[in-house]
Amino acid sequence: MILINLLPHREERRQRRKRAFFAGLGAAAAVGVVIAGLWYLVLQQMIGTQQGRNAYLTAEIKKLDEQIKDIATLKAEIDGLKARQQAVENQQTDRNIPVYLLNELVKQTPEGVYLTVIKQEGQVVAVNGIAQTNERVSQFLRNTAYSSPWLEKPELIEIKAATVQTANREQKRLFDFSVRVTLKRPQDKQPADKAAPGAGGASAPAAPASTPKRS
Repeated sequence: MILINLLPHREERRQRRKRAFFAGLGAAAAVGVVIAGLWYLVLQQMIGTQQGRNAYLTAEIKKLDEQIKDIATLKAEIDGLKARQQAVENQQTDRNIPVYLLNELVKQTPEGVYLTVIKQEGQVVAVNGIAQTNERVSQFLRNTAYSSPWLEKPELIEIKAATVQTANREQKRLFDFSVRVTLKRPQDKQPADKAAPGAGGASAPAAPASTPKRS
């Protein structure tokens, strides 16, 4: 006996396939939503962690900026203290310069030269005096140039003949001169003293031995 199914089995099978397709589509969508939600949560957590790190770094940078400002302030104060200390040391050192100056002028002034005016402006000293001869003035210049540890760079400004009346009312011909010389400061002299043993002093001519010194 042959059985014939007259029911619309093809339509029913299409319906089942359609329902299975939409069910699978819905499940895939649900899985996608769950995955997206989980990924969103992970991203939010990563963002929150990074924001916390950024906040920590910002706070630390502010602390470092404050420390840098404090260091800069301390450095400025230290520089100011060093400058004041150097100024005080220079003042204490320069206090003895007039003593060195007068002592050197006494040592380096040859016989027959008389100093009348000594004027100091900074490290430049202007000296006026009277000499018996031109040679005495030249010797004074040589002494201050080569024989003095405190005086250097002598420069003859002016020399002229002058007639002076002595105590016996005699007219005597002398030479009125003006000299400019540079005075070394002690802090400038110390490096030269340290370098002097290695340099040797043979090149510096000494004062002529034939010239008598003033007693």
